[in-house]
Amino acid sequence: MLRTLFIALLLALALAATSVVPAPVQAASASNEELKAALRALLKENPELIMEVLRDNSETVLEIAQQGSNVRRKKALIAQWQVDQTQPKKANLEGRPMRGPANAPVTIVAYSDFTCPYCQQAAGTMELLMANYKDKVRYVFKHMPLDSHDNARLASEYHVAASLQDGKKAWAFYEAVFRDRERLMSEGEAFLKKAAAEAGVDMKRLAQDIKGKKVKEIIEEDMAEARALNVQGTPYFLVNDLVIRGSLPLDLFSDAVDMALEAAAKAKK
Repeated sequence: MLRTLFIALLLALALAATSVVPAPVQAASASNEELKAALRALLKENPELIMEVLRDNSETVLEIAQQGSNVRRKKALIAQWQVDQTQPKKANLEGRPMRGPANAPVTIVAYSDFTCPYCQQAAGTMELLMANYKDKVRYVFKHMPLDSHDNARLASEYHVAASLQDGKKAWAFYEAVFRDRERLMSEGEAFLKKAAAEAGVDMKRLAQDIKGKKVKEIIEEDMAEARALNVQGTPYFLVNDLVIRGSLPLDLFSDAVDMALEAAAKAKK
């Protein structure tokens, strides 16, 4: 990135200073060494030009820096995923509602919190990812309610209780809560009851199940899995064995799915 930025800066300075650079340097036949020497001399005599060019091209400089940061992040993730592939990870999917075919070659498991804004953002990314990969991916939502908000655990309990009745209704509830996360934060259980009722959940049974042993066991198991995986925050994803921490852009999730698909295909041979 620094090399790219430096080259861009040199070109900008060359254009900005054509009236000062000696004629031999301006000529088309001038060598790179002559240009470097001229620019070096120009900068030495006029160091303020650097700041002027940076200010005049601040957006371009930021774009170049961001591109470099993205490249570094992608390389780091790919290196991490290559290690992840050698370290199988287990998640209990029994009884958990899922989207996508049960025999999909790639399983994405999310450890998430309904009150988390980054989890809300990641839920939207999952929708796009599922649409792009269709029958190649299945998606499982697991719970890691944080202690930072009173409604986090309660929302998980409602979702698990809904899933005990019907997976489709549980997903409808999931969509409603993430779509209106702000209402969850402000209205609490009143909003959860409304979202569950509109999803078609049997509210009398839900009220009983929330107090029951099964709902608590499922949430505690999800949280225990998260601790075993050393999950430090939400959202956290397993793409088969590849780890994604946080709400990454769609293209990086796609890179992980592509890598997992390639590994799955090799494992079949």
